[in-house]
Amino acid sequence: MQDTVLVVGAGPAGLSAAANVTAAGYKAVVVEKEEVLGGAPILSGYAKLVPSGEWAKDAIGRMVSRVEQDGNITVYKSTKVTQLDGEAGNFTATLSNGEKVSAGAVVLATGFTHFDSINKPEWGFGTYEDVLTTTQMEQMVASGKIACPSDGRVPERVAILLCVGSRDRQIGREWCSKICCTVSANLAMEIKEISPETDVFIYYMDIRTFGLYEDKFYWKSQEEFKTKFVKARIAEVTASGDGRLLVKGEDTLVKRPIIIPFDIVVHAIGMDPNEDNPEISRIFGVGLEKHGFIERAEHYTNTCGTTRKGIYSCGATYGPETIDDSISQGAAAGARAVADLHALVRKAG
Repeated sequence: MQDTVLVVGAGPAGLSAAANVTAAGYKAVVVEKEEVLGGAPILSGYAKLVPSGEWAKDAIGRMVSRVEQDGNITVYKSTKVTQLDGEAGNFTATLSNGEKVSAGAVVLATGFTHFDSINKPEWGFGTYEDVLTTTQMEQMVASGKIACPSDGRVPERVAILLCVGSRDRQIGREWCSKICCTVSANLAMEIKEISPETDVFIYYMDIRTFGLYEDKFYWKSQEEFKTKFVKARIAEVTASGDGRLLVKGEDTLVKRPIIIPFDIVVHAIGMDPNEDNPEISRIFGVGLEKHGFIERAEHYTNTCGTTRKGIYSCGATYGPETIDDSISQGAAAGARAVADLHALVRKAG
């Protein structure tokens, strides 16, 4: 029986899982395909996190440091698992570097892939330099300067378009990505903090700032930062004669067409299943639900479970998720893996 848990993926959920495994007195092996730890918040250069307001590099940086300084955690970077043999309590993972890892349990914390706005071409991404994604805009916020990529001017007006790659059955995205509304309201406030003279508009179908986010982000962005929310259906983004962008669509509250000029248009991109999930499913022998996320086991008595015994999952592997909930689920998956290993050891003894 093994006293080690293999954690695949070192984003917020995976880092949390590994730390919780060693806190319980077991060992963890973390396998991360990228060159750095931290997942999307670090790789994509997120600015301030929702809801804490901490800079991603600081908050997630602490999680990375905790794992890297833990003597009971072995970390492999730029590495993948290429094969998994065995069963719960006694798995053997073959890594892309040729090494083998023995583990009693596996936690899949492999996260998600950002929606590629190229798949929504009518909204201008890839055609116009001043059409950005939320991740690109967060990188701009992190740099401390808001400017149009095309010519460096300070934008008078910024539009944020919600549900890009979410709730869109025409392109096969039938799910809500859960956090985009809140992230966009937060981003609007960040833009105004850096560039007070810039007006920010958010175009939405519905606003889903769930729970306590409603007051902290939705109302605050309107009342304190004067963000303008417009309920609309956007048809296309095109160029105007003066070098600005034109957002065309329908204001669905007053039932009239709109053509509004903007200096920057931001796509609030959704969360797709990890593009590696078909490979992950094959290697680890776990199922995928119909949209391509990792299939969740019966949740009430098999919390954090997958379709294969001894393999657990957490965070955005199951579907769109917030960072804070991903961290909590990572801790739960680590605890569940350790608890089941402890039960196997006790049963064997």
